Parts: sequence; C-alpha cells; structure tokens
Amino acid sequence: MTANTIVSVRCIPMRLPFHHWSPPPLFAGRPRDKLDSALVRVETTDGTVAWGESYCVEPRALAAVFETLVEPLARGKDGSDDLLPVMQRTLHNLGRSGPVVHALAGLDIALWDLHAKRAGVPLYQLLGGKRRDRVRVYASLLQYYGDAGRLHEVASRAQDDGYTEIKLHERTADALAAVRRTVGPKVPVMVDTNCAWLPDDAQAQIAAMLPHDPYWIEEPLWPPEDDGALARLQQACPVPLAVGENASSAYALQRLAEQGSVRYVQPSVIKLGLTAAWQLAQRCNGSATVCAPQVAFFGPGYLASLHLIAAQQTEVSLERLYVELAHVPYAHSVPIAHGWVRVPEQPGLGADPEPELAEGLYRN
Repeated sequence: MTANTIVSVRCIPMRLPFHHWSPPPLFAGRPRDKLDSALVRVETTDGTVAWGESYCVEPRALAAVFETLVEPLARGKDGSDDLLPVMQRTLHNLGRSGPVVHALAGLDIALWDLHAKRAGVPLYQLLGGKRRDRVRVYASLLQYYGDAGRLHEVASRAQDDGYTEIKLHERTADALAAVRRTVGPKVPVMVDTNCAWLPDDAQAQIAAMLPHDPYWIEEPLWPPEDDGALARLQQACPVPLAVGENASSAYALQRLAEQGSVRYVQPSVIKLGLTAAWQLAQRCNGSATVCAPQVAFFGPGYLASLHLIAAQQTEVSLERLYVELAHVPYAHSVPIAHGWVRVPEQPGLGADPEPELAEGLYRN
C-alpha cells in the first residue's frame, strides 16, 4: 500500500433547488425544480481528498452503482493512470452508456484532480498548459416554451448580469425572434432543440430560424446517433450544427469529429469523463470541427470543463445554466464576473466543494 492507494470512493447526490423566474419546466413529464448531479469523493491512504462529478438522473441508482461496483473495484488500488481503463474494461458488459459509465466519468474527474493535487499544479498543466487566463461564459436559458414575454425578461436579465452570449432551449423560430429583438443583432444566440426533429423535418424548421441569425443549432435530430443524417443536414444548412450531449459513447463523438459531420462536438465530462473529452478535443485540433463541451452542471465537472477549455487549441465559451440556485457552488472561489470566469491557479481543479455540499446538505 502506498500514499496513493485509494481507501474510499463516495457518491454524494447533489440536488440543487433552482428557480428560473417561471413555473418549473417539465422533465420526463414532471415539473423539475432541482438540478441533479452527484459529487464523487475519493480519498487516498495519506488523507488526500479529490473530487469528481457524475451525471445523476436517479440518485438511488447511481449510489447503488458506486456502492456495489465502483467503490469495491477502486478500493485498495493505486490511483494511477491505468486504473480507469482497467475498470472500464471490467464493467464494459454492463453497458457503454448509462449510470455505470456516468459513475466512471465522475471517478475519472476525481483522478485528474488527485493527480494534479499530488503534482501541486492546476489541472490545466496536466493538459499541456493553459492557452488563456480567462474564459467567456454564456447564459444557457432553460425552456420557456416559446413564451415571448418571459424570454424577453430573462434574456434582458442575463444581459444586465454581464453575459454577452445566450443559448435558448426552444424549438421555434418565433422564440428565437423574440430573443433576437431583445438582445440585438450582434449577440451570439445559440438554439438547443433537444433532439426535436426527425431528419425529414429539420431543414425546414432551421430555415425558418435563419432570418434571426442563430449562432448554432444544437441537437437538432432524433435519434441523436444518426451521424449520416446529421452530416446531410449540415451540408444542406448554412448554420453550424452542434451535437454531443446525448452521444451514446465517446466513440460516437469521435466518429462525428473525424468525419466532419457537424461543426461543434459537445462532450459532457460528467457523462463521458475528462479523459474522453480531452482526447476528443485533441482530435479536433487542425480540423473544421470544434470541441465545445456541454456544461449543464455546477460541481467539479464544471471546473474540469473550464480547465479543458482553457487548455484546448480553439477558444470557445463555457456554458452556464442561467438559473437562480439555492446554493451556488464555487461562488466565492471561482466566481463568474461580467460574463467571464478566470481559470483557477490552485492545485487540482482549483477548488473543493463547499462543506455543506460535501456533507450532503442537498442530497435529497
């Protein structure tokens, strides 16, 4: 046993209550008033504590995966670079997407935090160094179901808070038009449709949005894995397409990048892990495809995405869900100011979760 031997791995659900100045949006047909992920706490023999974050659609399921699979396999092992690949191969027959993969993604982020803390350097140094000291942040609005009045109100609020880029989770040209009237002609406005259209319908829907100058159209197609349909749609549309949040695996995203099927690929580090997301960013170097991580979360995965964007070749903005949280993680340690966030210089991810989060205050 060495100082780097893992003695515990804990899953701590983090269900942050939020308000978005409107009745709660629907998720799986039910009102949604919490944003869910899970903290992953890794401790080694010498008392070093590292943090990751996993996608968590059902806390009981993810906690069971950690308790019965991840923690027993990781405990007693050295937290070295080869631990995660061994665990991925050991558990591969349980699925290449879903809660097991999401759990391993959180462990992967924690291992990066661990390695950087042990080296005494910010995580970006392990990615080859930072290319920028600060990163622009865009306000990612939740869905307002085309309500022009609410879209105007919230987009105006985001601008007043210093954001200079906006993303919508809407599906109509009218919704985009309402926000374009609010923010003016020069503000980038992205549109995430959450896989709204079948391939035969998408081109006409996007054409209706073109007069309002969308910066990109995100997740336009169902099913999201149809790379052939995505490539055909991108060839037919003058606006860039962005996909990746719903990718079934890192391999699926690599195929999209290598084939140039879309202009932006969007790995989620809390679903795929930082290792896979960074490998994807490297594959995009020198190509027409840009890595622009999806970041609809607030914990260690948010900071991991910040380090990735700071280190990757092409500059992109960092997504920030624009809501009012009951608790804002890293509000003081890694604050967003005037639409920008500085890349932290402390070892590891740059900050640990606040004690109330680490102790599970928002686990239910």
